[in-house]
Amino acid sequence: PMSCATESGPAPVAVRKLHSFRIRSSDVARSVAFYQDVFGAPIQARQGDEVVLRVGEGPHYFSIAPAEPGETPSIAHMGLSVADFDVDAVQEQLRAFGVEPGPGPQSPADRLSVGLTSWVRERQGGTRELYFADVEGLIYHLSSPMDCGGNGILGDVCNAIEQAPSAGMFQLVDYNHFTNFTANRGRANDFHRQVFGKEFQAYQGPNAPVVGVGDGFQFLMYAGGSEEGPLQNPALIHHVCFTMNNFDVGDILNQLTDYGLTARSDPADTQPLMHWVSMRMPDRGGFETGTPEVYFSDPDNIFIQVQDPSYCGGGGYLGEDCPPLA
Repeated sequence: PMSCATESGPAPVAVRKLHSFRIRSSDVARSVAFYQDVFGAPIQARQGDEVVLRVGEGPHYFSIAPAEPGETPSIAHMGLSVADFDVDAVQEQLRAFGVEPGPGPQSPADRLSVGLTSWVRERQGGTRELYFADVEGLIYHLSSPMDCGGNGILGDVCNAIEQAPSAGMFQLVDYNHFTNFTANRGRANDFHRQVFGKEFQAYQGPNAPVVGVGDGFQFLMYAGGSEEGPLQNPALIHHVCFTMNNFDVGDILNQLTDYGLTARSDPADTQPLMHWVSMRMPDRGGFETGTPEVYFSDPDNIFIQVQDPSYCGGGGYLGEDCPPLA
């Protein structure tokens, strides 16, 4: 039933969960050491210079690849798992939403030209990876839920797990969300609700809905402006949020400080290896005294958020309160 078109239009892509992301780093070894120290993440696979780190029990993961000379380190794409994944079938589904097959970006900076196109990257080991760029120039990797960043047609063969040197400071459970800054948040929200067939899960302010991925917790957030017309600047992935066991704000900050991170004093000046807490108040859908949201910056100044596994982007002290939206 998932494949037949609905009366209102083409069948959406059957997105299951948030699954992966790629960091393009100025120093892969330094970043791998940092994330292994913080999260105790095993190396699940290696693809050339790219190192794949497991999230929680896996197979979901994130990878760290070298940035090109002159490229600003960033989160290059988000990965989503798709039920019954088949590259050709999903690429054809995307066409129904105006996403046409294309050659893909010729360089990491080439995101304006690839908007609303999809492309397949064939890797050694036989894996065919499907990517597409949305209406805002954000790039997504669609994969099987079994994808571990390894070999085989689905990328699901990871036979050489390398354990981390330590258990890490924090025990990851899963992904929680990606927050993206876009030129037109309404256009981005409409596009993904159609293509993925998802609904809003909570509001973090009157014009700040989050798109639920489907498990009641995970979401995609598209913040930003309301610019009309052709895209001038591609959107950016602002941060990724993980859930972790034993979420305690004071304990997390103390451990990060002991490791060498410093408390951020000026929100307008975030440097690498800082930590900070944003209290999301009721005007942004948070708790009466604030829902604490804990962030830190990695050695490349990429922003990571951690929350309790019950976090759904809603109210309550833990952000766990997401009543059904009328």
